This record gives sequence, C-alpha cells and structure tokens, in this order.
Amino acid sequence: MAESDKQAERAQKAAKPQKAQKTNAKAGANKAKAKQEEEALLRADTFTNAPKVSRRTLTKEEREAIAKQREAETREAEKIASASSKGRLGRWWARLQSGPDKVTWGMAIVALGVVYGDIGTSPLYTAQTFLAGQGGLGNVDREAVLGMLSLVFWSITLITTVKYVLIAMRIDNNGEGGIFALYSLIRKYGAWLAIPAMLGGAAFLADSVLTPAVSISSAVEGLQTLPPLEQLFDENPSLTLMITVVIIVILFSVQSRGTESIGKVFGSMVLVWFSFLAVVGVVNLNNDWSVFAALNPMYGVKFLFSPHNAAGIALMGTVFLSTTGAEALYSDMGHVGRGNIYFTWPFIKIALVLNYFGQGAWMLNNARNPQFNTMKSLNPFFQMMTPNVRYLAVILSVTAGVIASQALITGAFTMVSEATRLNWMPHLQVRYPARTRGQLYIPVVNGVLCVSTLAVLAIFKDSEHISAAYGLALTITMITTTVLLGVYLWYDRKRVGAIVFTVLFLAIQIMFFIASMAKFLHGGWFTCLLTIAILFVMYTWNEGTKLERAQRRHMRPKDFLPALDKLHGDFRIPYFADNIVYLTSDSETKRLDTDIFFSIFADHPKRARAWWAVSVETTDEPFTREYSVENFGTNYIFRVRFRLGFKVSQSIPAYIHQIMHDLSKTGELPKQKSIYPKVDADPDIGTVRYVLVHKALMPESKVSARGALSLQAKYAIRHVAGSPVKWFGLAPYNPLIEVQPLFVSTRRPPRLKRTDGTKTVPAPTPTRSVADPAAVPDPMDTTAGLSRLVQELDAAMSAEEKK
Repeated sequence: MAESDKQAERAQKAAKPQKAQKTNAKAGANKAKAKQEEEALLRADTFTNAPKVSRRTLTKEEREAIAKQREAETREAEKIASASSKGRLGRWWARLQSGPDKVTWGMAIVALGVVYGDIGTSPLYTAQTFLAGQGGLGNVDREAVLGMLSLVFWSITLITTVKYVLIAMRIDNNGEGGIFALYSLIRKYGAWLAIPAMLGGAAFLADSVLTPAVSISSAVEGLQTLPPLEQLFDENPSLTLMITVVIIVILFSVQSRGTESIGKVFGSMVLVWFSFLAVVGVVNLNNDWSVFAALNPMYGVKFLFSPHNAAGIALMGTVFLSTTGAEALYSDMGHVGRGNIYFTWPFIKIALVLNYFGQGAWMLNNARNPQFNTMKSLNPFFQMMTPNVRYLAVILSVTAGVIASQALITGAFTMVSEATRLNWMPHLQVRYPARTRGQLYIPVVNGVLCVSTLAVLAIFKDSEHISAAYGLALTITMITTTVLLGVYLWYDRKRVGAIVFTVLFLAIQIMFFIASMAKFLHGGWFTCLLTIAILFVMYTWNEGTKLERAQRRHMRPKDFLPALDKLHGDFRIPYFADNIVYLTSDSETKRLDTDIFFSIFADHPKRARAWWAVSVETTDEPFTREYSVENFGTNYIFRVRFRLGFKVSQSIPAYIHQIMHDLSKTGELPKQKSIYPKVDADPDIGTVRYVLVHKALMPESKVSARGALSLQAKYAIRHVAGSPVKWFGLAPYNPLIEVQPLFVSTRRPPRLKRTDGTKTVPAPTPTRSVADPAAVPDPMDTTAGLSRLVQELDAAMSAEEKK
C-alpha cells in the first residue's frame, strides 16, 4: 500500500507541470489572438469590409478604449485559466472577477450607493409603525416583540434574499433586470403576460414618485428632535417642507452626471450608514441577546394570529415596510452588475438584522418604563441611542433618505428604457453618462419625477400623510413579478419549482397587499391614481402601435421601381429636392414601406435625383458606427440602415452627408452638380430635404371605439413627449413633417340629397395625366393603386412621345 501511494504521489507531481503548461499555453494563445485582432483593428485607418458597408476612422480615444478592453479580456482569460485547477470554489471566485458577474471594489461601493438606499431607511420607521399599531410601548410584551422580529427577519429572508437575490437576479436580459426585462424573455409564451408586466411597471413608477417624498421628508423631520433646533422648527412650521424641497431639487439636478459618479459619492456614505446601523444594534443587543429566539418562524406565525395582536392582519402592512427596496435590487442590476450585488448583500442583510434585533432588545428592556409608555410617536430607532449619538443618527438618516430616493430614480430610468424598447412608451431621448449602457439618464423622466415629487409634497405636506400612501403600489409590483417569474421557471423546465415558488410567494405577497389596502382611504388612493395613469399611457401606446403596424404594408421592388423610374425621368415635374430623406422605424431593408411611396406621389409628386429611406438601430456596443445600403439595382433609391453605439450621437444629417459622399466617390450615386455655386457643402452633393411621416386617424376609418381611443391617446402623448426632429438633430434643416391617413378600411359616408331641384348628371371620367394629383394610388388598396398608376404613367408617356 505504501509503495502504491508513493507511485500515485509521484505521478500526481509529474502531472502538475503538464497541466500548468497546458493552462499557460491556452492563456498565451488567447493573448496572442487578442493582440492580433487589436493590431489588425488599429492598422485600419478606414473600414472597407463587405460591399454596401462602410465605417469611419477611429478616434484616438476609441483606439485607447479598444486596446484597454483587449488587455482586460486577456487578463480575465488568464485568471480563469489559473483558477481552473482550484476546484469549484476557485471557479466561482474567478467568475466573480470576470464576465457579467465581475466584482470590483469601485463598483461594489457604487452598488451600495445606487441599490440599497431604499431598504436601508426601513429601520427608521418600521418599529415606530409597529408600536403605533399596537397602541404604544406599554401594550407590547415579549411575545409581541419576538413575533414582530420574526416576521421582519423571515420577510427579508424570503422576499429579498430568496426571491430577488437568489432567484430573480439569475434571470436577466443582456445584463438588465426588472419586470420589463423579465417580460421580454417570456412574452412569446402568451399575449396575456403583457397585462401583469404593464401593471407591475406602472406601480413601480408610481412608487418612484412617493419614495423621494416620504424618505427625504421623514429624515428632515428628524431635525426637529434636536434640542438646539426644536424652537426654530416650532416657530417656522414650513421650514421642514422648504428644506425637503431644496434637497429634492438638488438631487434631481445632479442625475445627468450618471449613477457611477453619484454612486461613488453616495456609496461611501451608505457604507458608513449600514456600519452605524450594525454597531448601534450590537450595543443594544448586549442588554438582551435572547431576542435571537425570534429566528424561529413560529413566533411570527403565533403572534400574527394571536388575540394580543391589536393590529390584526394590518400588522403585515407594517412588516412589509422592512422589504421596501427589494425590487430595486433587481431593477438596478444593469447599473452596477449582478456580481457586485451578490458580493455586498450579505453585509447589508447582517447590518439590517442587527439593527432590528437591537431595537427589539431595547423595547423589551424599556417596556415598563413610564417615561416611554406615555410618549407619543415613540421611535425606538432614535430612543435607543444616547443624546450625543442621536445627533449623528439624524445627520446620517437625512443622507440615507436622499440615497433611498436615488435608488428609485435609477430604477425608474431603467424601467422606462425597457418600456420604450417594448413599444409601451414613446421614444424618449436617452443619454449614457458612463461607458456602460446600463447607466443611463432620461431627461424627460427626470423632469416628470421631480415635478411629481414636488406635487406630492404640496398635497400631503409632511411624511405622516405621505406614508399613508406608501407601499401599496410596491405590493402590486411584487405580485406581478412573482407571476412572471413563475411563468419563466415553468417554461424553463422547472415545473415543480415553478409551482412551489408561485404558490409560496403569492400567498405571502397577497397577504401584504390585503394589509396595505387599509391605507387606501388614508392616501393610498393617490398611489392607485398614479398607477392607473401610467398604465393608461402604456396600454394606449401599445395598442396604438399594434394598430399602426397592422396597417403597415411593404412593397416589393417590382411593385415600386417602375413608378419611381417614370417619376425620376419625368422632366416636366420640377425637383422637390435633389435628395429626399425619409426617416422610418421600419426594420425591413429589402422592401419599401408604402407610407414612403404614398408620400412621394400624394398631392404633388415629390421628384428627386435620389430618394432615401433611413432607419437607426442602437447597439449594445458603445462606439459602433456602421451602415448598410440597399440600392435595389438603381442609382436613385437607397435603403440605409444605421447601426450606432449607444454612446454615439445620433446626428443623422452628418452621417447622411458622409454616405452620400462615399457613394458618390464609388459611382453608386451620380454626382449632383448644380449650375449655382455652393459655399457650404460638397459640390457633388445636391440639396437634402428630410421628411417625417406621422399617421392620423380619419373620421370615416373603420376602427373600433377602443382602437380609436388608443390611437388618439397615442398621438396626443407623442405630441407632448417630443419629436424625432430633436432626437436626430434635424431642427436646423427645416424637416417636413407630413401627416398621412392610417391605411385602414373606411366606412362609406351616406349619400347626400340635392334640394335645389336640379338633377345630378354624372360627370364624364377625365383622362388623368402624370402630374394630376388624382393619379395618387388608392391608400385603401395600395397594390392595386400602384398597378393602375404604373399603367397610366406608361400610357401618358407613350402619348407624349407620339405628339
């Protein structure tokens, strides 16, 4: 046995260098390949790849960014290779250091500032609300305290840790989280899934309006408890509201700097805040460590249904306050990365549990203290500290309230961005302050949230009244997220797990919802009103988009080329412009949208040297600048598709001019020389006119009442939300905004009766000429109209030639 063990040991030692050589060789090969790709990329001054594709010269900054990215990829490959021999734990740690789950100290600090602000303010008011529901500290015994602590601990564990951190965050859409990202993964399984997704998203956005108001106002009101400031606030009751308004305005003003810069500042503060929560909790736990008996869930169940529970089922509404902010972990995943949330959550949960249990120990030790039994609005969070420490607590709580607002604001940006991709909201201008696409800023949303939050303060005045509406909307979001997660797990072949997950969490969250409904008449109506308003915008925009897409028709080249060829060569019609550029959202590149053809021939035909149909696709890469061109075998009609990175400015006129210049050099576009001198443009490129087509519903259109309402609402929202003229930088170029009827079937109007006694004689059908506006194809029968138009054009040209 000893000899065989020695031989095995020698064989193992001999195998280690070979394994290390293979690992080093693999890492070296990856590094060499990356270096070759980098050198090939940096050698190219311009990109001349496949036909009909052109790319422009890289800037110095982009070259440096590409080189750094290649170096980072090489280092990550080496880390993974070196960790492969360290077993499962080594591979897990390697994944946290690379790929989508990469953990860095800097982004971990950002995660603290962006993600955990909301859930970090829960200890400020959860225990206070519990005592108010039980009638004060004098009516609370050991059974009540342990029951409350047990419900809080297991709610945080089940809702936040299990549901969101361990299950939901494993399901992402290209790194993005949130209810809309989840829906985009499962919408193929049923159209009905849009209903819970819209409802949950609307409720989350409604809650995003209330969170800054309630968290900041409640923290600022803590200044009133400081003895030096007590008289000042008594003499100036509106001072609290004024300070809250100033803080909120400043908070929304700095959003354009991006969550990374904000998170670095807030992150260190949140680290101090949670450390403070943990330390204060431990100090009070030294008086009574027995409160950890509440880790037994039976204490919570017994007290919930106990006759000593004065609040009844409404107690769950109080317990739910400890989980507010859990949804933000999932929705903000794209801002900071999943790995950084995995890495920081254990510290956050430990700090929260220590503080809650510390408050519980303080309540047990002071339950019979007459000083606290008669105190109105007793808050154990502040009372368990010495007066000197309380000053620091108030300052930190104000900071935490601001950070809690930031968590919901960043989540709202992500939510609206996802809704836009799903065509549930209008296309809004999005900015990316950082290199990561998940870190975004939407000016319109930021402005709406700021104004709405100030409106909430104007209506409710203080945190006591705002908190009456707080939390109800978030329970709706959690319920709908549970439904969508259950559907995902079901179709992911985890049938048993899907059933257990859905039943368990729906039972818990429906109980939270029923308990929160008690808030409806005390301010919850405002949350419901906001949710319904946002849901109306999503639903009508989605329905209107579906109706528009249902009427969209595409034309094959053989259908539109003859007519355009005739118009292109008809010298009797003056040029509308040398180049007419249509901006379209249509992704079809081999066929032409009938809206464009209708625009060209409607009323007075728009003759041009070249017609352009242009669409823009935003890529996940930051600096992509590509385009493809389909010319349909002609030199006068071009279908252009841009692929622009999310960090690239979408200045369409500049790119269109470059494409025209490129195609003119290759001979694909004939030179457009003018007899007049041009002082500010390429002499080979003629005039350019941009056209945007907007749809309108005609009174006689055959559309259901619901469909008509959706279309009218969508067009009204589009008018308010903004125009592509601003998004694409077209304002200086005087674009033509053309309104076209929606191509749907129409009702024939009733025939009019003539009353002057003269008989109506049908007029003879006139012969239509090429330039006759009546030669426009029938919008209700586009294909037939085009065929008739081509035939009439041929006949008219033949008649002219004979003359």
